[in-house]
Formats: sequence, C-alpha cells, structure tokens
Amino acid sequence: MRENAAPAGAARGTPAASQPGLAAAGAGLLAGVLHLSGALKGLPGLAALPLDLTLLAALLLAPPLLFLLAGRDWHLATPLGPPLAGAALLLLWLVLAGGWSASRLHLAEKLPHIVLLGPAMLAAGLLVGAEARALRWLAGFTLLAGLVIGLATAWGVATNTVVLGGDGPPDPGRIRVQYQLAGLAIACAAGLAAVRLLEARGAARLPWLLLTLGLALAVLVPGGRAALLGLGLAVALAPAVLLLGRGRGLAALAWLAAIGGLGLGALAVLAALPGAESGLRTLERLFGDPGTTTPARVILWGEALRWGGLAAPFGLGPGGFTLAAGSGDARALHPHNHALEALAEGGLPGLLFWLLAFGGGALAALRQARHVAPGRAARIAALTLPLALTAMVSTDLGNRMVWFGLGLALSLGVEARARHG
Repeated sequence: MRENAAPAGAARGTPAASQPGLAAAGAGLLAGVLHLSGALKGLPGLAALPLDLTLLAALLLAPPLLFLLAGRDWHLATPLGPPLAGAALLLLWLVLAGGWSASRLHLAEKLPHIVLLGPAMLAAGLLVGAEARALRWLAGFTLLAGLVIGLATAWGVATNTVVLGGDGPPDPGRIRVQYQLAGLAIACAAGLAAVRLLEARGAARLPWLLLTLGLALAVLVPGGRAALLGLGLAVALAPAVLLLGRGRGLAALAWLAAIGGLGLGALAVLAALPGAESGLRTLERLFGDPGTTTPARVILWGEALRWGGLAAPFGLGPGGFTLAAGSGDARALHPHNHALEALAEGGLPGLLFWLLAFGGGALAALRQARHVAPGRAARIAALTLPLALTAMVSTDLGNRMVWFGLGLALSLGVEARARHG
C-alpha cells in the first residue's frame, strides 16, 4: 500500500505540498503532548503552568487536526466497521445506563470523560496514526518525552525532590497516578527505541541500544509494575512486528526469545543482589510485597465480577461500582479492568459493546498490520501495547489515553491520500 503519495506535479517545497505537511507535523506533535500531558505535568516547571497542560494541548491540537482532515482523502478498510460501531454503541449505552446509576459525584466526573473525550481522542488517534508525517512526529515526541521523564524522575528520586505528583503538598493518590503515567511514557518510548535499534545499521545501532537499556532502567524508578510489564511487551513485540512485516519470521522468534531471556535474567540478578532495589521503587514493589497479602487489584476484580452477576443484565450504571462495593462515591477504586468495569457498570450489553470495540479493534489491527509498511505497524504496536496492558490492570473507561490508543490501533486500517485538485 502506498502511503500519502504527493499530488501529481506538486513539488515538495510548494505551498500545496508544505501546508498539509505542516498540519500533519503539528498534529502529531500536539497529539503527543495531549497524550502524555499527565506524565509531563510532573516535570519541574510544567506543574506551575498557569493553564492546564491537557487543556492547552487540546486547544492547540484542534486546528491542525481539522486542517489535516480537510486536506486528505480518507479511506477506511471494511474491518474497521464493527469496532467503530461497538465504540459508538458502548458510548450510547453508558449514557443511557447513567440514568439508573446511584452515583452522582463519580458519574458527573467520569461520564463526560467517556462520551466527550473518548470519541475525540479516538478520532485523533485514527487521523494521526494514518498520516505518515504525523505518526513520525508523534513517535519522535514520545521518544523525547520518555527520555526526559525518565531522567527527571530519576533525578527527583536521587535528590529527594518532589517530581512525582508535581508541585505542592504530597498527595498519595496523585503521586500514585503520576508514577503510573511516568512509567507508561517510558514504556512507550522504550518500544520505539527498540524499533529504531533494528531499523538502524552498523554502529548507528549503538545509541538506540543504549537508549533502550537506559529507558529499561528508568522504568524501575517510578514504581509501576504495570509499566515494567508494558515496557517488556513493547520492547519484545514491536520489533518483532517489524521483523515479521519484512518476512523474517525466524528473526522475530529469536528476538522474542532474546528479550525474554535478558529480561528475566536481569530481574533475577537484581533480585539476588542485596539492596539492589534501594531507590528503584518498581523493584521494591515487585520483590518487597508480602506473599500473603492479596493484591488490591485482585480484590477489586473479584468485587467487579460479583456485582456484574448481581446487577445483571443491565449493570450498576457508570460510577455505580464504587458505591456498591462500599468504597464511596469516588473514582479511585474503580475495577481496574476495562472488561470487568464494562460488565459491572454496563451489564451484559456493556460488556458486549466493549468486546466489539476493543476486542474487535485488536483483531482488526492484527489483520490490517499485514497491509501497511512494517515500520508503521511496529510504531503503532510500541505506542499501543503498554496502553492495552494498562487498560486491563489499571485505568478506567474514562481514560483518554486508552481511547487514543484504540484510534491508533484502528488507524492501521485507514489510508490518508493526498487530495488532488
């Protein structure tokens, strides 16, 4: 498939060619800022901005995204129909289910995030992921942001300065979310660096190797075990997608085996070294938790499954789970699993629509990855695999990053063609 061919007779330097290119670059860059704004807010200086970084990025992203939309002919593959229909039905059903939710505070906070931010981020992911220059800028910014966030987090821990959670008095809830976001940004960047490692040749591979190893070490600092697993998925699978796209199946298997062996070996060495986990919060949480303690996520999953059965067939309504489970009308103790959240709060229809949107989206992405450039498919994998894991162990349906990730995955079935005339 040819991607984004230039119009006949249009030179690269002419306004006809440069204006859509600038819009694509701006859209990719600003989409990256919006996507990672939660993690960027923890950087020194950005926490003190007079305007919320997420809102600022969203306002700045709208014009280039609209210009990009108007300046290209967009063609969607047929397999994208079911997941897009599933996403629309899920949003409509959750709005309807809000009518019988017992929540008020949680509902008022969460539902707008789902029905307003969700479709907007899904559309942004579709457009940015389908346009070659926009995707390059998104990937480039994510690499840079992951490196900066990793360095800033390590510096903050080493100097005992507050980085996680931003400026102001320490807030355990905010700090917990912040280290998860920081780890997620680092994981995505590491996957992209691993892809660049395989794309480079000879001595040019060394900087990308060092960057990948540095990011793998940096993800041990914030404390997110999901981020560590997400990094492992991205570093192992995204380059494997690149190799498979090039017809090198045995090399892809060898890469997977090498990354799995190196990762497990490194963790085993760190676990055996006395005091190795000091200052590395991820290792402290990975090796330091008592084996007799049931993880909080497992308890929440069990409660979500139980209430999914008790409230069948239509569910508790958005935000209703925390009240039913005895956690109060607050968002923090949601089920920490998208499928179980869809079941508990949306009932059987909610779970069905979620499976159609996100499960169907994953299947559509796998099918369409064979029809696009290997580098494009690999970068999409690096950007989405950590998000997919996060959706199943950490965040809720109102998280904009997951909807953006769904859009990126589905963008493998979208072709952006230059508009003629």
